[in-house]
Amino acid sequence: MFPELIDTKPLRRAVDDALGWVVTNWGGAFEAAARPLLLLLNGIEALLLATPWWLIIGLLTAIAWLATRRWTLPAIVLVSLVFLGLMELWKDAMSTTALMLAATLTAIVLSIPMGVWMSRSGRVRQVITPVLDLMQTLPSFVYLIPTVMIFGPGKIPALIATIVYAAPPLVRLTDLGLRSVDPAIMEASRAFGTNPTQRLLGVQIPLALPTILAGINQTTMMALAMVVIASMIGAGGLGYQVLQGIGRLEVSRGLFAGLGIVVLAIVFDRITQAFGKQLQARIGLSEARA
Repeated sequence: MFPELIDTKPLRRAVDDALGWVVTNWGGAFEAAARPLLLLLNGIEALLLATPWWLIIGLLTAIAWLATRRWTLPAIVLVSLVFLGLMELWKDAMSTTALMLAATLTAIVLSIPMGVWMSRSGRVRQVITPVLDLMQTLPSFVYLIPTVMIFGPGKIPALIATIVYAAPPLVRLTDLGLRSVDPAIMEASRAFGTNPTQRLLGVQIPLALPTILAGINQTTMMALAMVVIASMIGAGGLGYQVLQGIGRLEVSRGLFAGLGIVVLAIVFDRITQAFGKQLQARIGLSEARA
């Protein structure tokens, strides 16, 4: 046993008291600030649940075909989504998809500007990089403790925890993509008299878009990876079915719900990857020309 050189109880008590003070004095303000996130999540979920299943399957299959112009991926998407319906997982799958979409959209709004800021300032990158490292290495359950204390069990803490867990890859890849733009291209754009905003929107972001799309893909996958953990605090969806399978020792419930999560991951991963490759080919950055 390691010797007890210092008493950590006062430090632990101070941390707990500080968070308790925040909950008591600022809990209402935090709930009001997070209400737009709840409205976004509920709106997406209501839209998905109100849309006929055949229309969602048709739209995703069509999007898959537009992304590849081949029938392999659309066939995979079609079979995967039909599997969700046959296994009576459609409603839970739509709830999970709503959580993933809400977390991904929020992460995009927050992460891309942060990545742009990092790409323009080495000092900002030095400060933010350790924070991103901490966000990615902390166990997922740690995010749930403060959010549940502030908001209570429900969809808001589940969504916030998912955003925190899923956002770092997009920040990193946005920064990397913008910094990887050829300096000669940037110098040529300066020679034409463009200002920094014009160079960012007209040159850097279009050339970095494949890398940014890769970040969006990773953020989407990490958001889906959080659905089981988020279900422990009221997120519902397929993760809750897995949790019920564990609690009731129902192997079939947990297995089919787990396969449903895999199906959603395959569908969104393949579609986003296909669009990324299509974009790379359009701007001349495909692997065949690398």
